[in-house]
Amino acid sequence: MEFFHQSSEGSSSQKKMGRGKIEIKRIENTTNRQVTFCKRRNGLLKKAYELSVLCDAEVALIVFSNRGRLYEYANQSVRSTIERYKKASSDPTNPGSVAEANTQFYQQEAAKLRRQIRDIQNSNRHIMGEALSSLPLKDLKTLENRLEKGINRVRSKKNEMLFAEIEYMQKREMELQNANMYLRAKIAEGERHQQQTEMMTSRPVYEGMPAQPYDRNFLQVNDLEPNHHYSRSDQTPLQLELV
Repeated sequence: MEFFHQSSEGSSSQKKMGRGKIEIKRIENTTNRQVTFCKRRNGLLKKAYELSVLCDAEVALIVFSNRGRLYEYANQSVRSTIERYKKASSDPTNPGSVAEANTQFYQQEAAKLRRQIRDIQNSNRHIMGEALSSLPLKDLKTLENRLEKGINRVRSKKNEMLFAEIEYMQKREMELQNANMYLRAKIAEGERHQQQTEMMTSRPVYEGMPAQPYDRNFLQVNDLEPNHHYSRSDQTPLQLELV
């Protein structure tokens, strides 16, 4: 089979370059995802072949790519193996096989989750500066870069929030100043209105007339208009003596 030769070449190159631990998640880059699919598909087919030969097991493998292409391997035939699987899973006399397979699957998933929890806990301890003695220099440098990037992001967010708070306080200050000016104007207007009211209540009834001293014994009639029935010589100011 052709894929065996390709897989052996890939494995030999990986042994030379060294394998690194990768995170199991979807590969976003399309080219890298396609390359990884081809390599791991060939490795999976090789493992299925080795299992069928070494252990004399009946193996059937079906793989669909994300483009819908079918890849399969079976040492007998895929159809006969599927029929045998249906009979085994529906046979009431052999319920332990399916239950055992499910138990094994859940045990594997539980072990995987425990490993992930342990890795996350170790990562948290490393971020807090604990348990660093077991890390090599390369991992310490990577951790330092991660911490610096995280600190920069935290500082940037903090400065952004501070600037927003300062801008809000400045806006609030302007609003309070405007409200203070408005209240001062209202108070000044009220004081002017009160002064005008007091002045109006304290003025005499006849406004515009000059104030003259008042004498009980004499009454001046200088402001009387002349009477044309009398001669010009009689138009002198008169003083009336009051008894």
